[in-house]
Amino acid sequence: MSSSNQGGMRNMTIGSPAGHIFTFALPLLAGSFLQQLYNMVDSWVVGRYVGDGALAAVGVGFPVIFMFTSLFMGLSNGGTVVIAQFYGAGKLDRVRDAVDTIYTAFAVSAVPITVLAMALVKPILAVMRVEQSAYAEAWLYLIVVCAGLAGTIGYNLNAGILGGLGNSRTTLLFLAISAGMNIVLDLVLVLWGGMGVLGVALGTIISQAFSWLFGLFYINRNYPAIAIRPFCRRFDQALFRQIMGIGLPAGIQMSLVALGAMAVMSKINSYGKAFTAAYNVGSRLDQMAFLPVQSLSSAVTAFVGQNIGAKRLDRARQGIRVTVLAAVVWSAVMLVLIPLGPSLVGFFTESPVVIQAGAVYLKCIMPFYVLFSVMFCLNNAMRGAGDSVFPMVDVIFSLILVRVPAVYWFANHWGPNYMYYGIGVGWTVGFALSVLYYASGRWKRRGSLAEEG
Repeated sequence: MSSSNQGGMRNMTIGSPAGHIFTFALPLLAGSFLQQLYNMVDSWVVGRYVGDGALAAVGVGFPVIFMFTSLFMGLSNGGTVVIAQFYGAGKLDRVRDAVDTIYTAFAVSAVPITVLAMALVKPILAVMRVEQSAYAEAWLYLIVVCAGLAGTIGYNLNAGILGGLGNSRTTLLFLAISAGMNIVLDLVLVLWGGMGVLGVALGTIISQAFSWLFGLFYINRNYPAIAIRPFCRRFDQALFRQIMGIGLPAGIQMSLVALGAMAVMSKINSYGKAFTAAYNVGSRLDQMAFLPVQSLSSAVTAFVGQNIGAKRLDRARQGIRVTVLAAVVWSAVMLVLIPLGPSLVGFFTESPVVIQAGAVYLKCIMPFYVLFSVMFCLNNAMRGAGDSVFPMVDVIFSLILVRVPAVYWFANHWGPNYMYYGIGVGWTVGFALSVLYYASGRWKRRGSLAEEG
């Protein structure tokens, strides 16, 4: 472990903190860009060639799918932190145990989660008050995508395992394959095959399943030390408790945030499919703007994890400072989305109502983006140190208990053009709490998980 980069695995306990973070983040950024690109291709294809109802249906699907995959994404995040700390401490045998335990848990629970997700589609659409003209397409899209959840979950597990080892380049390869396939399938199934929303949904699940299976093949061939054996039935209960001790709060947090997003969408949907379509496009654009921050936060999770494992708290703090500064600078640059809003939304739709509503969305939320970016990076850094309870509490309080009522308050008192300021209120509260908790130093109490294992 004397080299900072061995066989694609990156030892972040030596060398420049900034160099490690940016080198790790860049492939994640490229991969996330590809992922958002094919999400935007989905929106462009249905918005331009199917209609606003289909565009609204695809937009409705995102928070629902996110909710169903969140618990497994929590498992992936917990795996990243535990693997990073074991790797930082030089305990490669425990890394092997963690990989087997993660995949055994996945093999046992993937099918029940898929069946449950499909069964809940109708009740969720009813709660979200999806407009009748978009209901049939939303139901079809969600049923098909829920049936293919295993591919999405499997990809995230592969990415989490490699992330703990400091390897983000291979994840980029997996995403490049998925994005390329998805774009081609969208064009073939929707434009040539005339399958509409069904074509978009099929393109999504086929490309994600192929990316996951290719990831299994690639990891097993090129990284025999961590070869994935989905049905090996090796399960370390104590290690699983460690992983879920970090991952379960993260998974619960993401699931509840998805529920909060669905509550927000319920209010948006009540104003008609034009507002739903506008929110879909606007959120795609702001998600694209957020990708560098998201990639930096993933990098700092792995960086802090490895250095806490190696008992290098000084380096962990250096990496956090670099990450937060970079996130602030990028968020300031992205204020350019406000004047460019109408033109960018207009790329997806020719409807003047949708363009105007999408531009309002960007105008309301972008001034607050820097606060959300700092909150996001600090929470992920603290999660890398093994403290995932505070980030969960912070996000649940700010993004659900504050954000959702604030959106409804602004909508009811000022109208739909002002409701998105409620999102900014939630981000402001979350930012204040995360900064105060980080400054208190309480996130450092957990110490190295590798010593427990």
